[in-house]
Amino acid sequence: MAISRVRVARDKAELVQGLLEGKDTTGPFQTYADVMVFAAVLGAKWKKRLPVEKSSNTEPGPIALDIFISRGYEPIIKILAIAETHDLKILSPYNREAEETRIQIFEEYANGGLLILQEELRGAVDYTERILLMLSDERFHKETDSVEEFDLSRFL
Repeated sequence: MAISRVRVARDKAELVQGLLEGKDTTGPFQTYADVMVFAAVLGAKWKKRLPVEKSSNTEPGPIALDIFISRGYEPIIKILAIAETHDLKILSPYNREAEETRIQIFEEYANGGLLILQEELRGAVDYTERILLMLSDERFHKETDSVEEFDLSRFL
């Protein structure tokens, strides 16, 4: 049986490399798996799912599913699959087809999330800072949605 792998889209490979923490980059993530999970969750949040038409064969190449499992990301992959299919049979550990479908759904959400990141990070020098601003904006945007707009006129 072949080892299951998560593919990275060829057109997003450079971005994925740039999101890694390293001597030449200012990325916030330690591994390619971390980048892909963040992107998949972002893609799911914005309902952005894009097929991976051409995968990267160089750095980063396809990532073994075992890496995601060892980092504790398997539940995220499964939750995305259940949310997308509404079928608990997708969780079957004995069904090779179900595993391939889970991986495909995850890849497509990650690809969609990477597209969102590509647009948000365009022109950024420090990816970490920009991602923190995105997260902060999302956090405070939700808090202010439930509260009326602050009206300064009452202080006049």
